[in-house]
Parts: sequence; C-alpha cells; structure tokens
Amino acid sequence: MKLKTRQSIAGFAFALPSLSGFALFFAIPFVISLYYCFTEGVGGARFVGLKNFNDLLHSGSFLLAAKNTLIFNAISVPLIMALSLIFAILLNRQIKGLSFFRSSFILPMVIPAASVILVWNIMFSQYGVLNNLLNTFGITSDVDWIRSDWSMWILVLLYVWKNCGYNVILLLAGLNNIPKEYYEAARIDGARAFDCFTRITIPFLIPTGFFVFMISIVNSFKVFREAYLLAGSYPSLKIYMLQHFMNNNFMNLSYQRLTTAAFLMAILVALLVMVLYKVEGRFGRGI
Repeated sequence: MKLKTRQSIAGFAFALPSLSGFALFFAIPFVISLYYCFTEGVGGARFVGLKNFNDLLHSGSFLLAAKNTLIFNAISVPLIMALSLIFAILLNRQIKGLSFFRSSFILPMVIPAASVILVWNIMFSQYGVLNNLLNTFGITSDVDWIRSDWSMWILVLLYVWKNCGYNVILLLAGLNNIPKEYYEAARIDGARAFDCFTRITIPFLIPTGFFVFMISIVNSFKVFREAYLLAGSYPSLKIYMLQHFMNNNFMNLSYQRLTTAAFLMAILVALLVMVLYKVEGRFGRGI
C-alpha cells in the first residue's frame, strides 16, 4: 500500500468519530426536518408541496418572531461590535490595572445563566432595583420592565454585557498582531491618530473583525436561553423570537411549522454567511 493511501486512511480514521457525530446529530436530523417541511399529518404522512411554507409566511406569530429576531440582530450586533472595538482599543494602551479590566470583561462569560437572570430579575422586575431608584428620585414607577415595551432593550443590554468581553479579547489579539513599525512609520510621515486608525488599524483588523462579527451573530441567535429564562415561553411581544416560535411549536407537536421555520432560518443564515465571506474577501484582500 502506498504511503499516501495509508495516510489518507489514517486521517479518515481519526476524523471518523467527529464525522459520525456530525452526521448523527446534525446532518441526518436536518434531512429528516426537510422531509417534514413538505408533508403534513402526524409523522409526515402526506406530501403537500410548498403548503407549509405558504402557511408559515402568512402566520402572524411567525412574522412577529421573525421581525423581532431581525430587529434584535440589527440593534445588538452593530452595538456590540462598536463597543467591543472601543474597549479593545482602550485596553490596548498601556494603562494601570490592565489585567484587572481584562478579567472583568471575561467575568460575565463564566457566570451561570441562571444567576445572571436572577440578577436581571432583581434589577428590572416590578419591585426591582430600577423602580426603587426611580421612586427614590421622585419618579413614580411600578413598571415591570421585563414585560414592557422596554423588554427588547433589556435583552440587548443582557446580550451585550454577557458577550462583549469575549469579543474584546479576540479584537485585542487582532490589535496585538498589527506590527508597531507601521504606526511608527506613519507618524514619521506625519499621519495623525485618525489616519493611523483608518489606514492601518481598521484594514489589518478586518480578518479578526470578520470572525468576531460571525461569532456575534451566532451568539445573538443563542440569546433565546436568556430570553426564555427571563420571561418564559410567551414573553412580551417585543421579545418573542424565532426560537420562542420553534420551541412552542415543538411543545405543541407542530413539527411541520417547527421544521419549516428552522429551514427558512438556516437558509437566511447561510445567505448571510455567504455575503459576509464575499465582503471579507473584497475588503480583506491584500492584508
């Protein structure tokens, strides 16, 4: 047997456990869910073509969940990217207590979600800290913020607080990889701080920024856990997300609606990733 063939067999053997897990827990369930998308009845007994897609796109609850999910992503992802970049640039300077600040940013990631939700409830419930503070300053308030129109912003705040530290650490690594000589040469040529930022920092940070952007989007879709723990299966209409819709349909055994929504969501995410790769290839070329 040739050496190349033996190496290929050995490589496949090492990858087999991972491939088996991927096939068992992702690929096969995804194919089964595709089958449910085009059938109806318990167990998907009858083929109905695109009827499930048509019904879903005319469903008020699905449209509300899709709209809220898009709004949440449109607000939270740019916000966390901007804040992460600002904090990373500040922490990249030589300041006192740098290790303390870095540890502080990591801290939200290691706190259990249940503890975080408990604190958020204490802060924003009807009899929570925020209302007590407002009443102390003479502003009468008995609003249950978690179930009010402000619930979307509370969830955005929770998402940013919990995930910003991870993004900052990644961006700090990207900033440290930019050669200092470029900045020194630019300053010798008379470049200002803003010029260095726009012509050196941003272009060289694009690959890392692209990865952070992808992670931020992925994490934004995982915020359902916090939203569910915070407000349950049927929260305020402002934070009724696609994951709520799919979870509730799973509990109601509406597998066709669940799988159809999941398939549409997968297509949307795949298209978004393709566009981002195109953008990254366009602007990150030559770095």
